[in-house]
Amino acid sequence: MAAMPAQAQNLLGSRALPVSGTQSFQLEAAPGIADIRPNAASAVLTFNGTAPGPVIRLRKGQPARIALRNALNDPLSIHWHGMRIENPADGVAGLTTLPITGGGAGEILFTPPDYGTFIYRPLVPGRTAELTGSGLAGIAVVEDPGLPAVDADHVLAISDWALTDQGALQPFTAGPGRLGNIITVNGIPAPARIAVAPGARVRLRLANLCNARIMKIRFDGVRAYVVAVDGQPTDTFEPLKATLPFGPGNRFELVFDMPPEPGQRAIVAALIGQGFPLAIIETAGAASAQTVARPAIAPLPPNPLLSESIKLQRALRADLALQGAGAEWAINGRKGLPNPGKPLFSVKSGQPVVLAVKNEAATPNVIHIHGHCFRALHPFDDGWEPYWLDTIIIPEGKTIRCAFLAGLPGQWLIGSTILERLDGGMSAWFEVK
Repeated sequence: MAAMPAQAQNLLGSRALPVSGTQSFQLEAAPGIADIRPNAASAVLTFNGTAPGPVIRLRKGQPARIALRNALNDPLSIHWHGMRIENPADGVAGLTTLPITGGGAGEILFTPPDYGTFIYRPLVPGRTAELTGSGLAGIAVVEDPGLPAVDADHVLAISDWALTDQGALQPFTAGPGRLGNIITVNGIPAPARIAVAPGARVRLRLANLCNARIMKIRFDGVRAYVVAVDGQPTDTFEPLKATLPFGPGNRFELVFDMPPEPGQRAIVAALIGQGFPLAIIETAGAASAQTVARPAIAPLPPNPLLSESIKLQRALRADLALQGAGAEWAINGRKGLPNPGKPLFSVKSGQPVVLAVKNEAATPNVIHIHGHCFRALHPFDDGWEPYWLDTIIIPEGKTIRCAFLAGLPGQWLIGSTILERLDGGMSAWFEVK
């Protein structure tokens, strides 16, 4: 393995955190049992005894201390997917941090700068797909001021599992991506069933924790409005044909009003095969007291830390070619982790960057830029999509351009969220000085 960049250290943030006011949490990664297939207990990996792990609720701008115990045989490092936190806490083993060895313990220190819905999961090159596909993943919510006001706020963590008829995890092999044969929501076989009051205003936080499954999701029975994409607030919009693309690592937050009568349903469906429900939200009990003269669904407050404009004429520009098939994957002809090599480019904090990402593979790819949010540009840089992203699906043969401002100093990964492809070499990194 190539030498790790000098900034990497053992799961510590880039500055000391005060004890006063620090949010403290404990995570233990350990073997466990899950009831995924009926009458067939599955041996999985868990955080705090569950797969997915517990929802970690954080407060914006308040230091967080995560005490991590690794009761596995594998080394472990945790990536906080979508969080624009200090580089050493980003959790890329061999690039930004040293992993915790099996049987060891350590701390992760960071301060979340943004409200939103994020993912935590391992990022250990060569082992990420198996660790995550065995159950090690979870959701972190940085709680906002409660706008828009809702009657119910639910997290839906979507995973898929490749199991035998006896409930055992199928062997993990290198390849283009592991697709499970059972889909779960919050660890329970789909559909999840949620009861709310008639007329309730509901907020759903959906996160795709699958290793490789790209799907479309549809909303039936209600008019659902997107209020955040990949953790960042957006102008409220109704999805075209009530459908959204949903790749590994993507998150959507939606708000909708339930019908005022009992026994009415809203369905979140996955458009896989003939389609099937992921979640069924049904009205029951007394009507919500807020249904009379309720204001229209409004956008979340904008994130003041994200620029309203990016001066593209000053941008550093770089081309990325996504390549590969089977178990061999690369960016610009070079396999990435666990041998990080040289950065794609170096840039000063605050400088605009435009990436032209071409998918030369014969299948769609999904790319995540660590520590940053970006805007997908229209062709010829004549405008951008009206929302921020940190993870994007790139169809086969297509090129997508995206723009962002270089953020905190450090070594930042650009990698596939189809985790077998990440382990197979589809990663690179850039340096912010």
